[in-house]
Amino acid sequence: MISIGIDPLLLTLGPFSISWHSLFIVVAIVVAVWLSAYLVAKAGLSADIIYSLAPWAVLGGIIGTRLVHVIDYWGFYSANPAAIFAVWQGGMAIWGAILGGTLAGFIFARIKGFALAGYADLIGPGLILAQAIGRIGDIINGEHISTATGLPWGVVYTHPDSPGYGLPPTHPAVAYELLINLFIFGVLWKLRGRLQPDGSLFLFYLILYSVGRFFLSFLRLDSNTVFLSLNQPQWIGVLVLVVAVSLLVIKKVSYRPRAGEA
Repeated sequence: MISIGIDPLLLTLGPFSISWHSLFIVVAIVVAVWLSAYLVAKAGLSADIIYSLAPWAVLGGIIGTRLVHVIDYWGFYSANPAAIFAVWQGGMAIWGAILGGTLAGFIFARIKGFALAGYADLIGPGLILAQAIGRIGDIINGEHISTATGLPWGVVYTHPDSPGYGLPPTHPAVAYELLINLFIFGVLWKLRGRLQPDGSLFLFYLILYSVGRFFLSFLRLDSNTVFLSLNQPQWIGVLVLVVAVSLLVIKKVSYRPRAGEA
């Protein structure tokens, strides 16, 4: 087994604390914005749009990640409404961040009057890489508890402040997700500029992540079962998969290459 005994709090200054999770979320956002701006500029588009869009996408992601988590645990939050706003106590859902950030980006593009699809294809690789980076903090902190395992890479958390403290060896599900995200990043990186029409690569990102997260969620114990023994992230993944595949098919069927395109 693998033993992790790192304090979830990286730094404490008086009443303020910084966790490893928070640190890697910030790093993930910075990397996503930087890589997206780099790819956009390399494609001859305006990187300023990325810098203008980023704050709104981050805000949408924060609202979305909390909203999806609160809905999943509505039984608790309906009885403790003040806790809905206590984001410093934890409680985030990655699907909420993805959907909230995407919706914010769509609204921003409509307001500013530019086509989002081409930019979305160049943002996708940065998003999935950011998701991988964010999972490093989860691994250190011992968050998102999973099913027990006797495999040699089962993880035991020995720090008393870790959410996983006292549990038997469990599957490192967030580490599996990190590897899946890196695989998806590699696929998207390889397919850059090869999929038409615009927006296809971003939809492919949603499709790949939906499939990977659906099966991975069978190992995780931190979401409530909703229907047919499937939990909330799985049902969101199914919905996103259906919508993304449908949009991709519609785009492909209706696409007419411009002169000079293959």
